[in-house]
Amino acid sequence: MRFLLLTLALSALFAYQQVGAEPDAVYLSSDSDENNLFGLPPVPIPANNPQTPAKIALGDKLFHDKRFSVDGTVSCANCHNEKLAFTDGLPVSVGHHGLTGTRNAPTVLNVAYNPSQFWDGREPDLEGQAKQPLINPVEHGLTDHKQVLEIVRTDPDYLATFQSVFEVSGKRLSIDHVAQAIASFERTLVAGNSPFDRYYFKDQSNALTEAQIRGFGLFVGQGRCISCHTIEQDHSLFTDGRFHNIGIGINRIQQDIPALTQAFLEAKNKAREVDVMVLTDKKSSELGRFAVTDDLSQIGAFKTPTLRNVELTGPYMHDGSLKTLKEVMVHYNNGGVTNAGEPVNDFLSGGIRPLNLTDPQLDDLVDFMKALTSSKFAVPTPTQAAN
Repeated sequence: MRFLLLTLALSALFAYQQVGAEPDAVYLSSDSDENNLFGLPPVPIPANNPQTPAKIALGDKLFHDKRFSVDGTVSCANCHNEKLAFTDGLPVSVGHHGLTGTRNAPTVLNVAYNPSQFWDGREPDLEGQAKQPLINPVEHGLTDHKQVLEIVRTDPDYLATFQSVFEVSGKRLSIDHVAQAIASFERTLVAGNSPFDRYYFKDQSNALTEAQIRGFGLFVGQGRCISCHTIEQDHSLFTDGRFHNIGIGINRIQQDIPALTQAFLEAKNKAREVDVMVLTDKKSSELGRFAVTDDLSQIGAFKTPTLRNVELTGPYMHDGSLKTLKEVMVHYNNGGVTNAGEPVNDFLSGGIRPLNLTDPQLDDLVDFMKALTSSKFAVPTPTQAAN
């Protein structure tokens, strides 16, 4: 069975090309971390930001510090809560003073493997990503990074730790050091070792239910999910790291596209920040990758999210508009529209088309995706809890 599925997968698979430097080191603090990596490749570590236990611990503290916001209520962990698989469970995130943005908070689990960051890929690495929310007007709300630096340059604990980790203090301690520490912590948030991994990479045939095995056949076959949510021979990230218009959000504003793209480019040319525009204006947000590249072919295109732990990370899509995995399956089954019969948008990715799956088949696909939950996040069944 596995060899048949692998053949199907390879015939449908778009080649996944990892972007960035080869990993120089992988920091694993315990045997449990080895288990967490099962089914995943080594974590890519940039040469200019090597992992150390002290730097990771510093990043963890920074990640949870609410002082780095205009009202002292928002930390990175607000939108990326470990108890919610490092999401916030909301359609779109809530920032300082209750302000809401336009985009759903993706999980930070396995974010180390992303060749670019944010839904539109506007930052190439975690270090760049870590700096943006701090100064976004609807997230942490700071006007610049000075408030962060004032805290880390004066707090005795931070002073001692930054001196120990980076050998810097005073004005030599920069926002780049802060971002490097946060990124180092985020690179430890890996989660593999799902029932699928045990079934596929260890040949444990009983790791999946019959419905999940049927769902896997659909995933690599008629459902064509594997085209973007890729599986390799020895690991699986369940994402191609690319950008696709799948008919979410952009369908509602098709008539506005000509005027909207022109207005957006004019504002961008006047040095307005892309992250500010896409998180404060709903219509601008729907432009997707175009907002970064100015490429008309990428209007409405967003990054393929990983499906690992997807059962735990709803609501779904860049705007959080689909509440359940079944709704997601229905959208794809309809060929890129949430309600059957609606017109598709002019920029829909070429591979999106009706799948003609039955309702029981959609249920099997949903069951399969539940098999992508890592053991460290799996909710015990009543029987398991009693043991």
